[in-house]
Amino acid sequence: MISGRRMAHMAPPISPNGAAPRCEHLDGLEPVTPLSDGCRDCEAHQDHWVALLVCLSCGWVACCDVSPNQHAKAHYEETDHPLVGSLEPGSHRRWCYVHQRQV
Repeated sequence: MISGRRMAHMAPPISPNGAAPRCEHLDGLEPVTPLSDGCRDCEAHQDHWVALLVCLSCGWVACCDVSPNQHAKAHYEETDHPLVGSLEPGSHRRWCYVHQRQV
């Protein structure tokens, strides 16, 4: 049996009006301040990352899922914090690990 947090919901990746579908994990979300300027786990092992994500629950900064170590995903698996946001300048992209889609 697949746990609830691992099961991808069957919602389409983009709604008919072109916007990302609603995600209940956004409800009550408060702004967070990134806790670092880089992925501390990668830095500790002198590894590199492709892009950085910030946990929207606690501010933890980690490398993205395209990066070799996927520390943002590991943070989700350890904490159940479902949402991350891009730290790329000007980006408003957010990802929900529960729904496995942009929100």
